[in-house]
Amino acid sequence: MPNRLAHETSPYLLQHADNPVDWWPWSAEAFEEARKANKPVLLSVGYSSCHWCHVMAHESFEDQATADFLNEHFVNIKVDREERPDVDAVYMEAVQAATGQGGWPMTVFLTPDGEPFYFGTYFPPAPRHGSPSFRQVLEGVRSAWADRRDEVAEVAGKIVKDLSGREISYGDAHTPGEEELAQALLGLTREYDPQRGGFGGAPKFPPSMVIEFLLRHHARTGSEGALQMAQDTCERMARGGIYDQLGGGFARYSVDRDWVVPHFEKMLYDNALLCRVYAHLWRSTGSELARRVALETADFMVRELRTNEGGFASALDADSDDGSGKHVEGAYYVWTPQQLTEVLGSDDAELAVQYFGVTEEGTFEHGQSVLQLPQQEGVFDAEKVESVKGRLLEARSGRPAPGRDDKIVAAWNGLAIAALAETGAYFDRPDLVEAAVGAADLLVRLHLDDQARLARTSKDGQVGANAGVLEDYADVAEGFLALASVTGEGVWLEFAGFLLDHVLVRFVDAETGSLYDTAADAEKLIRRPQDPTDNATPSGWTAAAGALLSYAAHTGAEPHRTAAERALGVVKALGPRVPRFIGWGLAVAEALLDGPREVAVVGPAMDDAATKVLHRTALLGTAPGAVVAVGTPESDEFPLLADRPLQQGQPAAYVCRNFTCDAPTTDPDRLRTALTS
Repeated sequence: MPNRLAHETSPYLLQHADNPVDWWPWSAEAFEEARKANKPVLLSVGYSSCHWCHVMAHESFEDQATADFLNEHFVNIKVDREERPDVDAVYMEAVQAATGQGGWPMTVFLTPDGEPFYFGTYFPPAPRHGSPSFRQVLEGVRSAWADRRDEVAEVAGKIVKDLSGREISYGDAHTPGEEELAQALLGLTREYDPQRGGFGGAPKFPPSMVIEFLLRHHARTGSEGALQMAQDTCERMARGGIYDQLGGGFARYSVDRDWVVPHFEKMLYDNALLCRVYAHLWRSTGSELARRVALETADFMVRELRTNEGGFASALDADSDDGSGKHVEGAYYVWTPQQLTEVLGSDDAELAVQYFGVTEEGTFEHGQSVLQLPQQEGVFDAEKVESVKGRLLEARSGRPAPGRDDKIVAAWNGLAIAALAETGAYFDRPDLVEAAVGAADLLVRLHLDDQARLARTSKDGQVGANAGVLEDYADVAEGFLALASVTGEGVWLEFAGFLLDHVLVRFVDAETGSLYDTAADAEKLIRRPQDPTDNATPSGWTAAAGALLSYAAHTGAEPHRTAAERALGVVKALGPRVPRFIGWGLAVAEALLDGPREVAVVGPAMDDAATKVLHRTALLGTAPGAVVAVGTPESDEFPLLADRPLQQGQPAAYVCRNFTCDAPTTDPDRLRTALTS
């Protein structure tokens, strides 16, 4: 019989709806039940494409004996970290503080007041490598709760006190300047892997936000070293197994330093951020590889992640059926030489083996290889390679596909909107811009209420109950601002303004200028989460700083500019020390140092050919964080267009920064120079 999760919208929670564990969703009622029954709470946090979450579910939560013990001695709460990043953040901070590491599944034991007292991540069904079994942990916690309650309360109280002492108030510091950004670049150079690209050792994550900083730093200062690190990292990733050489799109991370073997789940946020990175790399260098990867990644998102409602699903699983009924990580993506021969015949299989770096012993497990594009001598017949790729992709589409998490997360859709709008504009792909508009329409229609408050998630056209957090407001505003620049439709600037007004009122600390991840009127947890560092996505803090700065450039709104500058104090503090973990903040700081520049393009009509050329030239400018408005002189859709006449009846571009404007130009080459110097 299904448990209480059967009525949830989260695909992850629905995966546990038939467990024999009597799960509760996160709710006041669950904690009330724990108080009434005098039981501790087991909080289990994961997400739908998490490999070890599935493993622990199968080993423990589907096991009747384990479920019986859990149901008798605990109130059990299951949380999708993607729906409730606030709950995840607060308890993950406690796990990391107590154990020095974190990860998912996250397993936390709480008092009925929500105070944590024992932590872990994955627990095996039997003792392994020095780790106790899950059953041993449960019995230990049950015993402590029954016999040493005072000790449990003391531990929980101390943890909560320690957490509440971690308030961050970097917001009142000064904004970062030349010196801090130069120090950040030096720090990145020290951690850079010159042989393989990327930063640090294994596992290696795609450093999309750091690359945005490097590209902007190069554009502002001319630093060749910054551009080289960005270029080489992007090339190594695109040639590695972390990139899907047949279907486009990136996996979550590489388990090795060489980008060969990925953790195979594909996340919307990674692909949105990387699509934009490669588009920006092409804009800076004209690299054909960057162009191809940007477009293939955009096409992957539209083809495999777009939902019937027009939004973008959260993720594809790492695991899939290997053809024998067994779910195996990477089964959908890997190949043996024999499988290549079966699909291609021996001659073309030989070409594929060489071209994709497939080996007899395999680069993955059981003689299977992840397809790569190794650097090698010789020239391949481009037509034949395309034929081989097409046939392999078609054969692969016949394999059991990985599961898809159809949940729409507002923040990640905001990132996708920005990426698709810009990629579509750069490469003359109006279908990609239309896909971005479709997702934006869905967010406005479904996720925004009549006060412009944002819901975090929806699924199948049904909005979720969880309130948007700071990253939702910031990333959706970022997407809307990009869409406004690309389409010339001022309504997107207006919607961005509604969202950013909420940021100013409900997320900013008025005294210090620092930002919180949850709104002032959000559900009260054991602490109000606040994290300025970028993780898999820009932190809400740095994303908000970027969107506020762009909005202020568009509108001249002083409160938004001031809030952005105060928020960037955290980059002054952290940029020189931990540049890998505040890449987006550094990128926003580059925009602030550059102005950012404000570009108004006016023409007799939006479909006028000469206006289009000027508009495209403006969008392709590399000046960090430049904002673009396009329209007719009579238009009132963008403040930047006010009092901007045509020049002798010709379309014209006006470039301003720091309250100073260049003379208007009708010449695309002069505009290009104005936005690259």
